[in-house]
Amino acid sequence: MQTVTLQEFFEKINEWAPWDTAEPWDNCGIIVNMGQTVTGVLCALDITHEVIDEAKARGCNVIFAHHPVIFKPVKCLSEQDLFVRLAREGISAICAHTNLDKAANGVSHTLAERVGLSQISCADGFLYTGVLPQKMTMAEFAAQAGRCLQASVQYTCPEKMVCKVGVVSGAGGDFFREAAAAGCDCLLTGEASHHEALDAQQLGLALAAAGHCETEYPVVAVMAEKVRSWFASLTVEQAKRNSPFFLFSQTHSCPETLG
Repeated sequence: MQTVTLQEFFEKINEWAPWDTAEPWDNCGIIVNMGQTVTGVLCALDITHEVIDEAKARGCNVIFAHHPVIFKPVKCLSEQDLFVRLAREGISAICAHTNLDKAANGVSHTLAERVGLSQISCADGFLYTGVLPQKMTMAEFAAQAGRCLQASVQYTCPEKMVCKVGVVSGAGGDFFREAAAAGCDCLLTGEASHHEALDAQQLGLALAAAGHCETEYPVVAVMAEKVRSWFASLTVEQAKRNSPFFLFSQTHSCPETLG
């Protein structure tokens, strides 16, 4: 059986999503190192207690996640801290965040493919662009994205015709200026603020927000495929989609005034 160290795993990820492309404020790499030989890998978007339970149940001693399990500086430790539990359970964690956002076949590239875009390219760091097979209204594109991602989609400019689409997975609403400068008709992202939507409209850009988890989770399958291609002898599993949000849908229009 092939023996795989955590350092070898780290170096393979570097070939796909170079660690030196991560943002200076980010915390990527081997975040919990239990020093063991890798026997099984669970690929996940986030590390939560449920994901740790899943890793244990599936016999995985490494979690390969997109979001860092430690992001902000830690001033004290608690029994409830995820990284404390990982150490207690003997599970290492390696996290590829902004380096994987930017990578070819990474988070945003995978999202662009998932919603049916072609001629996909990286426009500028986080922003990927692609084109639809044919022009459609923004309402039609939002519906298509929702079906492809199994997500609810908020969107602007329903009648606008769109063909070239900018894509930034996760919290990418503030990339509307870059998308407009790249000649995009709309920007698809996970999260966008009210004011970002209004400002984008001023630039003639439509905006669609399909959820942070929903726009990033597709890359988890790619992560698992990559690990299997690197280390054929390892057990490699894919964690369930674990968005913290539930959705309440109001079917009636909101009245102009309440009271």
